Order: sequence, then C-alpha cells, then structure tokens
Amino acid sequence: MKLKRILVFIIGAVVVYGIYVGISLLFLPTVDSLKDRRMNMTIRVKDWHGNYHPLVVGPKNPYWTRSAAIPPEMKWAVILAEDSRFYKHEGIDVKAIKNAIKYDLEKKSFARGASTITQQVAKNLFLSREKTLSRKAKEIVLAHRMEEQLTKGRILELYLNVVELGPMVYGIGHGARYYFGKPASALTPRECAFLAAMLPGPRVAYNPYRNLDKVVRRSDAILKLLRRKGILTAGEYQLALSQQPNVGRLQQKVDESIQKEEAFPNLTGAVMPEPDAQDMAEQPQAGGAAETVAEPEPGTSGDAASEAPVQPPPEQEHPEEGF
Repeated sequence: MKLKRILVFIIGAVVVYGIYVGISLLFLPTVDSLKDRRMNMTIRVKDWHGNYHPLVVGPKNPYWTRSAAIPPEMKWAVILAEDSRFYKHEGIDVKAIKNAIKYDLEKKSFARGASTITQQVAKNLFLSREKTLSRKAKEIVLAHRMEEQLTKGRILELYLNVVELGPMVYGIGHGARYYFGKPASALTPRECAFLAAMLPGPRVAYNPYRNLDKVVRRSDAILKLLRRKGILTAGEYQLALSQQPNVGRLQQKVDESIQKEEAFPNLTGAVMPEPDAQDMAEQPQAGGAAETVAEPEPGTSGDAASEAPVQPPPEQEHPEEGF
C-alpha cells in the first residue's frame, strides 16, 4: 500500500506539473514585433556579480549593429562554431540533440548542450536562465514561432546583438569596441574568429583575461573551418593565422581593474529546408554546409559536410538587408 501511495503521488505530481507547463505556454509573448527592424525592446541582463541591468535591444542601443554592417566572416564564424545546421533546422536541431545526449551519456555528465541559435535568441529575449523543463519547453515553442515568422537573417542579427562577450559587454558591436577599439564592420577575420571563440564561456572557460591562449587556439580552429568552407581564400587564411589579436586594450582594462581594486579595497562587487528568396538575400554569400567546432577544444567537424570550397561572398549585395 505504501508503494502504491508513492506511485500515485509521483503520477499526480507529474500531471500537475504538466498542466502548469501547458498553461504557462499559453501565456508566452508573441514574436511578431521582432519582424520590425526598427523595433526596440528592453531586456534584463546579469552582470558578473549577479546584479541585473537593463539592456536595449534595437537601434536605440548605441552599439546596435545592423545585419548589413556585420562582416560575413563574423556571421559564418558564429554559425560554424555554434550552430552548424542553422540553415537546415527549423529552430530545433534534433540531430544535435541526439549527439549531445550520446556524448553526455558517454562522459556521464551534462557537458554538451544542443541549443540552436534560434533557441538562444528566444532565451535571451524572453526567458530566464533557470535550468528547468518548463523553461526549456517555452524556449522550444518560441524558437519554433521565430522560425515561422522571422527570416534566418533577422534571427542571426538579433543573436549577434545580444550575445555576451565580456563584463556587461553584450553584442558584437560592443564587443568590437571593447576589445579592439573599432566598429564591428571593421573587424578582421582573425578578430571575428576571436569573438566567436569566446561564445561558449566568456566569463570563465573562454575569458581572454584568464585564458587568452585558449581563446586564440579556438579561434585558429574557427579560421580553419572558414577556410575549409571557402569563406576565406588560402591567402586570407594564412594572413589571419599570422595575425595575433591586439591584446593591448585587454591588458589596459586589466590594469585599470587592478587599480580600482587597490583604490577601493573594501568595496564588494555589484554582478535547412531550402531557404526562401528572402533568406537567400539575407544569408552570408558563401556555400557549403556549416560545420561545428568541437567542445571544449574545436578542430573536428560536427557534420560530415562537403569539403569542396565555395566562392567568397560578393563585396556588396543587398546593402540594406545585408545578411
């Protein structure tokens, strides 16, 4: 009888939780407004000390970078490193989920996730960072809605403008200024790969203040993928490899941080189905299937993609819509 009561309790709890999740899904926000590229919204982001701050998403943000101003190498570096099947899935990558489950079972840990770029946009714009089944369900539903109503180019533009790249550094526009003192449009292939290399863990694992060599090695692997897929020519690839990111600004910020700590020692911190015509106009002008950078140290392909090089993108095409 005791076991029966326990089973009934467990089943009841699961049913109640399922009802809660179902109801919460009914009250999810719409994504229609995201279609308007002039749209502005304010979200909350957490600093490295756990405190929340407002962040404007849209053209009113001084660091906002339109898709047309983002270098193709930046877009492809992120796709190849973070979501190799971005142009093939519809928001959820079932193949990546299967591979992640297999990997985690082999390693007996939750070392690898399988969130697509679209899922990450949904989470960053509308959801909290809590790791619960209900949040994951909401994330999946919102990602599916985005894929139905937004182009891939718009989804990628949103993603690149809200990704975390440093202490209260969100978006590649801010990241380019913070690390290299230039707008995102002026980033070199090496710098694009450097920023993309930080994405898995800018706070710890791929924090250039702590692990610069690790970030550079991962950026080398991303450059290799860009070359393999024909985004970079042989000459551009060799030039990028020969360049080392100018870390002078990094060291300057570290020194400033140390000085502040010395001056205020008692202060505590505050925190692809085939794309349609519109997507073809927006996506990076280079062919080939995308390839995933392996975690934690990239260098191997995530998919058995074609090795045939593709033509680099034309210098100017659809300047208003860009990617």
